[in-house]
Amino acid sequence: MSGAPLDPGRAEPRLNIAYLVNQYPHVSHTFIRREIVALEAQGLTVHRYSIRPSPEELVDPGDREESLKTRVVLKAGAMGLLLPLLHAALTNFRALFAALRATVRLGLRSDRGLLRHLAYLGEAAVLIRWLRADKIRHLHAHFGTNPAAVAMLTRILGGPSYSFTVHGPEEFDHPVELSLREKIARAAGVVVVSDFGRSQIYRWIPYPEWRKVRVVHCGVDATFLAAGPQPVADNRRLVCVGRLTEQKGQILLLEATAALAARGVSFELVLAGDGPMREVIEERIRALGLQAQVRITGWISNDIVRSELLAARALVLPSFAEGLPVVLMEALALGRPAISTYVAGIPELIQDGVTGWLIPAGSVDALAQSIERVLETPGETLARIGAAGAAAVATRHDANREAARLGELFREAISGI
Repeated sequence: MSGAPLDPGRAEPRLNIAYLVNQYPHVSHTFIRREIVALEAQGLTVHRYSIRPSPEELVDPGDREESLKTRVVLKAGAMGLLLPLLHAALTNFRALFAALRATVRLGLRSDRGLLRHLAYLGEAAVLIRWLRADKIRHLHAHFGTNPAAVAMLTRILGGPSYSFTVHGPEEFDHPVELSLREKIARAAGVVVVSDFGRSQIYRWIPYPEWRKVRVVHCGVDATFLAAGPQPVADNRRLVCVGRLTEQKGQILLLEATAALAARGVSFELVLAGDGPMREVIEERIRALGLQAQVRITGWISNDIVRSELLAARALVLPSFAEGLPVVLMEALALGRPAISTYVAGIPELIQDGVTGWLIPAGSVDALAQSIERVLETPGETLARIGAAGAAAVATRHDANREAARLGELFREAISGI
């Protein structure tokens, strides 16, 4: 580890590692930012690399600050990808040929095609030059999709050891197309965010590879944990936080609340977020006559997410597909009970009737019944449920404790354990 910068007051040099994400910073990925900050607080030096810039305007001050620390691979342009490939051909043709063979193999399996994967090879050629210049000892990617592919190709080109975090649901739905087995075979380790995620990875890799799989929970922002459970809002407002997409189930949430409105049940609903289905959702709000009860915020900062959660009686998250939603942890940390579904890692955090309510995914009737139950539940009962949720989050999702587990994985990878 010679040459790594020393951290004052520490006996050992700081570990020089890098993070690779498809888009960083990103409005939906503040948990990655928290993870990086927690690792730095524990004495690691973390370089941020993003394959492409975020397409949305960055509204969170923390994200804007992170963007200044992040290098973006695709800012190099087409020639910027080609020249490093030519350099690799001249200096280490054997490694480039091995990486090209792996690229073709991944591309032929994938629904993204061979040309896209050839671009990944160019991205890896750019990245390996940055890794060497920054003296990176280990590379960690988030998501088992293209970031893990680029990390793997970088390793084949002669780069450092790598690991990656699988969040789901895409990796669970398309493990063959994503060549998940090969990515894990070449990796020093793979991180999952729930026990459910671990079980899904176990399905697709041979038993000897199971040792590589580690559960590291996403951490909750300190502003959510520090204050503890807050008094339940004395109103009839519900909030749903997330991208406006099919898998988040907002359309079914509108159907359920429309059924309640037709029976004279009063409520407010805030859809906090934005996304590709916004126009469809706005049209459905008009068609169901819910304009007076439903509000869409658009993209909002982490602080405003916190304010929206505090202003609501409960969180509603009727997802069809998930990993383990960070907003669920945030809501429970604030003492807000949640209605969600028996999907992926959600039941590991929500115990039905204890820290919230679980319903079958896709059931409008069950969703409507649970919403009405929350609206009619006395405040003191909601407070008790909220306190139980906050205790569960504090136990499982402390960012510093989870970052320590990641740091252990990185150190093992560097030492070759």
